[in-house]
Amino acid sequence: MNIEALEVLLQDRAESVPLVMLTLTNNTGGGQPVSLENIRNVRAICREFSKPLYLDGCRFAENAWFIKERESGYQEKSIAEIVREIASLVDGMTMSAKKDGLGHIGGWIALHDDEVARRCTENLILTEGFTTYGGLAGRDMEIISQGLKEVVKEEYLSQRIGQIQYFGKRLIEEGIPIIEPVGGHAVYIDAKQVLPHIPSLSYPAHSMAVELFLEGGIRACEIGTVMFGKCANGMEQPAPMELVRLAVPRRVYTKEHIDYAVSVIKRVCDKATSIRGLRIKRQPDILRHFTAEFEYHDDSMQMTM
Repeated sequence: MNIEALEVLLQDRAESVPLVMLTLTNNTGGGQPVSLENIRNVRAICREFSKPLYLDGCRFAENAWFIKERESGYQEKSIAEIVREIASLVDGMTMSAKKDGLGHIGGWIALHDDEVARRCTENLILTEGFTTYGGLAGRDMEIISQGLKEVVKEEYLSQRIGQIQYFGKRLIEEGIPIIEPVGGHAVYIDAKQVLPHIPSLSYPAHSMAVELFLEGGIRACEIGTVMFGKCANGMEQPAPMELVRLAVPRRVYTKEHIDYAVSVIKRVCDKATSIRGLRIKRQPDILRHFTAEFEYHDDSMQMTM
């Protein structure tokens, strides 16, 4: 996290900020890790302004792996020890168990504050059920429990991160522009470079994601103006990036699957000049990147995303 920007924000608008959330790993930054040094610095500013610090910990184990690999003083630490140190620096953590929980569904919030935990538990009873089942089947709870034991094993993380590194290496060999260095869980294609003829307000990253699906059944995620575009003075403002995220499910794909994905991406890039931009036909008031409907600019062909 940008420490200076956080401090300025809290100085200017502390009363409107309920908490600070730090994402592990940095999804919009190419899956790059957050260092323990950065977490400590963020924590110090949060304490200065009496703001709780929470983690979006979907990739906490991958983040710990990168800390062990890259951050001075942690090479001899186990992944579990690094995870415990990270947890000791924050007030709470939210988690989608489908990521580093190695589960099929579900998630949780973990808290150090007993009073906040009590209030969350009361709300949970109204919305999901008792904490002992948390809206999940028992088998799913067991899968998460086992997944949390396995995800901190170095042999798992070495294979997991290695697969992403291989994916990125193959794309680079094919001359496809991606965010470097390759991080964890995904590779990110720079759609601005692939589709320079499509302006940001015609959603080049989303256009490329659509084309990948049509070309070879590759399902990708746009991280660009559809997701992060802002409205100012009644006009939409583009996001600073136009990325196509290709997240790799854990323990699913073989090397041959990755090679197939690379071949599809290469075919799409080779016909980049023929790819058309999109416009939004219908969108919800919030989180439009999940359920907005799009159509091509130059004909009546429509598609729902």
